[in-house]
Amino acid sequence: MRNVINLNRKWAFTKQVNAIPTAIDNKWDFVNVPHCWNAIDGQDGDNDYFRGTGYYAKTLNKTTLPAADRYYLEINGANSSADVYINGKKLAHHDGGYSTWRVDITEELGVNSLLVIAVDNSANETVYPQMADFTFYGGLYRDVNLICVSESHFDLDYYGGPGIAVTPTVEGSNASVKVETFVTNTKMGQTIRYTVYDAQENVVAQTETADTTATFTLENVHLWNGRKDPYLYCCEAELLEDGKVLDNVCTRFGCRTFEIHPDNGFILNGKEYPLRGVSRHQDRWGLGNALLPEHHEEDIDLICEMGATTIRLAHYQHDQYFYDLCDEKGLVIWAEIPYISKHMSTGRENTISQMKELITQNYNHPSIVVWGLSNEISIGGSDNDLLENHRILNDLCHEMDKTRLTTIAAVSMCKMDDPYLQIPDVVSYNHYFGWYGGDTDMNGPWFDKFHAMHPNIPIGCSEYGCEALNWHTSDPRQGDYTEEYQAYYHEELIKQLFTRKYMWATHVWNMFDFGADARNEGGENGQNHKGLVTMDRKYKKDSFYAYKAWLSDEPFVHLCGKRYVDRVEDVTKVTVYSNQKSVELFANGVSLGVKEAADHFFYFDVPNAGETKLVAVSGELRDESLIRKVDTFNEKYRLVEEGAVLNWFDIEAPEGYLSLNDKMGDVLSTVKGKLLFMGMFAKMMGGKDGKMQAAGFEVNAEMMTMMNGFTVLRLFTLMGGMMDVKFTKEQLLDINAKLNKIKKPKK
Repeated sequence: MRNVINLNRKWAFTKQVNAIPTAIDNKWDFVNVPHCWNAIDGQDGDNDYFRGTGYYAKTLNKTTLPAADRYYLEINGANSSADVYINGKKLAHHDGGYSTWRVDITEELGVNSLLVIAVDNSANETVYPQMADFTFYGGLYRDVNLICVSESHFDLDYYGGPGIAVTPTVEGSNASVKVETFVTNTKMGQTIRYTVYDAQENVVAQTETADTTATFTLENVHLWNGRKDPYLYCCEAELLEDGKVLDNVCTRFGCRTFEIHPDNGFILNGKEYPLRGVSRHQDRWGLGNALLPEHHEEDIDLICEMGATTIRLAHYQHDQYFYDLCDEKGLVIWAEIPYISKHMSTGRENTISQMKELITQNYNHPSIVVWGLSNEISIGGSDNDLLENHRILNDLCHEMDKTRLTTIAAVSMCKMDDPYLQIPDVVSYNHYFGWYGGDTDMNGPWFDKFHAMHPNIPIGCSEYGCEALNWHTSDPRQGDYTEEYQAYYHEELIKQLFTRKYMWATHVWNMFDFGADARNEGGENGQNHKGLVTMDRKYKKDSFYAYKAWLSDEPFVHLCGKRYVDRVEDVTKVTVYSNQKSVELFANGVSLGVKEAADHFFYFDVPNAGETKLVAVSGELRDESLIRKVDTFNEKYRLVEEGAVLNWFDIEAPEGYLSLNDKMGDVLSTVKGKLLFMGMFAKMMGGKDGKMQAAGFEVNAEMMTMMNGFTVLRLFTLMGGMMDVKFTKEQLLDINAKLNKIKKPKK
C-alpha cells in the first residue's frame, strides 16, 4: 500500500552559501514548511525584496521509512525554480513556482542522506511570471511529502498528476462516468478495482478489470449544482496482485453540464446561473505565500459570506486544498497559468509545461470550467510570436481536456478587433474605468459596444476595482484611496455589470489586499489595496457589504462609514447596505424614516450635531455606528502622500476655473487647455512615426479615453512611474496658475 510521509517539520534553511552544501553548519536556521523568505521584505514597498536562491536541507534515513520499492519526493510549491540534490548529486530541476512536481529519489536514498532543495526566485527570461503587479515570493511554501510505493504503482511522474482522471457525461437523468488510470510498471496478472462512492460513502458502482479504463452509469445522478447543491462523488482505484492491494488513489468528482452563451451568460445544468464573484491572490500579511489549511478555509468562508458564485484564481495555480474547498462549496472557478503582462519569446516552453501541469493536476475538479491562457499579455500589442503561443496553448487545452473552455483576460488598451481575442472560446477584459482614468459610467457602455461588435463571443469582466485604505471623506473622488470612493465605485459597477445578463462572468479585483512590493502608494507601501477585505482578513471594507447585499441570501443590515466618525458638515450622507426590502434609520433614537431601495443601497441625510448614535433597523436586524460633529476636518482621515511633490488639497482651485484637480478630458475640451497640453504631451510621449507612447505601447483611442478621466495632477503623477517624467512642485504650480485663468467648460 502507498504511504505518504509529510516532511514539513524542521528544515535547515540558508541563503548564505555559494555552492550546493553537503553538510549543515552554523550558517543555517531551522524552519518549518510552508516557508517563505519574502514574508516581510516582499510586502514593505520599494521593490527591493530578495530575489535569489534559498537552500532547504534535511537528513533522510531510509531505515526509518516504511519499506517500499520506490520513494518519490513530492514538492507542492517551490517558487519559482528549484533543483533537488541528495548528497551533492543533482537529481532534478523544475521551472514553475505554483504546481506540484515529484522526483524519484530511490537510487540515491541511503542511511543518512542529505536532501537539499535549492529554490530560486531570481529574475530570468524563461520562467513566468517576470513582470506583474504582485510579489513573486520565494520559498518552499507548500507541503513537502515523501511517497512510498511498490514497483507497480499509479503514475507519479507525469506533470505532477494524481494518476487518475474521471470524466462524467450527463445523459438525461443519468451520467456516464469514464475513469482512466495511469499505471507505472504493470505486470501480468495485475488488476484494477474501481469503486464509486456517493457523498455518504455508500458504494454505488464497482468493477475489477485488467484494463486501465472503466465506465460506469450512475442512474438518477445527483448533480453538482454550484452553491445551491455542490454534490460530490468519489472514485477509488486499487491496483491488485493476487488479491493484495499494491497501490491506491482516489479522487472526488462532480456531474454537471455547463454552457457559456453570448447572450444568456453562464448556464449550469440547463439553467441560467450568473457568475458574479471575485479574484483571489493566495498571500497573507506576514506570511507571504506560506499558507496553512485554516487560512484557505477562512478565505473561502469570507468569499461565500459575500455570496459570490465564482472565483478567478489568479494569476497562477493555487493550492490543491483550495480547489478542493471550491468543489465542496460550489464555487465556479477560472484557473490559469502565470502567463502575464510581458510576453517572452524565450518563455514558450514554460507556458506549455505550466499549462500541462495545471490541467493534469486539476482535471477532476468539477468547480473548474475554464482554463485561462494569459492575463494582460497584449499590453504591448500582439505580435506573431505572441499569437502563435496562444494558439498552441489553446489547442493544447482542447487536446488535454475536451470538457472545458478556454479564456483570456485582456487589458483595456487591447483593441476590440485584435486577433488575439479570436483565439480562446470566451473572453474577459480587465477594466478600471473610474480608477485608472475614465469614469465609472464608461464600463457598461464599453461592454455593450463589444457585445454589439462580437455578438457570438461571450464577454465578461475579469478585473475591476479601486483602492481603499483607512482614509475617509464626505466628498469622495477618483484617486483619493478612501473607503467612501471605493464604496461609490462598486455601487456603480454592480448596477452596470450585474444587470447585463449577457456577461458570462464578473470578477472583482480583488477579494483581499495583496502583496505588491513595487507599489508605494495609498499611504501603506508594498500592497495593492483593491481588496474588499484587508490583507490580514480582519476588516471587511464597506464595499464587501455592497456585494453581500446583491448576492447573499443571508439577511443582514450594514451601516457604512463606521471608521469615519468625525464629520464637519451640518448634514451628512449615511449609506446602509442590506438585502432586505426596507431599512429604517434612527439617530439618537429618533427615526429618520423608512426607505426602500431596489438596488439594495439606502441613502439617508443625517443632521450632524454633537455626538449621534446611528442604528439601522430592518425587522429583527440592526447595525450601529457613531458620528460626531467637528469644526475642522480630521487630518487623520486624509491621505498625505509621503514624498509627493504636491497633494490635491494644496492646490488653488478658484470656483469656475480649471486647476490640476480637474479631469484632463475637461481641460482638453477647452481651446486654451488643449493648446496648453497637447504640445507638452507630444514632447513627453513621443514615439515612432510621431505616434504617442506610454510605458512602451502606443497611446490608442481606448487609452486616451482613460487618460481623459484622470485629474491632471494624478495623470502627471502616474506619468512619473510610467515614463520617468518628473515634475517639480514649482512646475506643477506654474501649470496650475495657467489653468486657473481658464474657465471651466459648461456641462
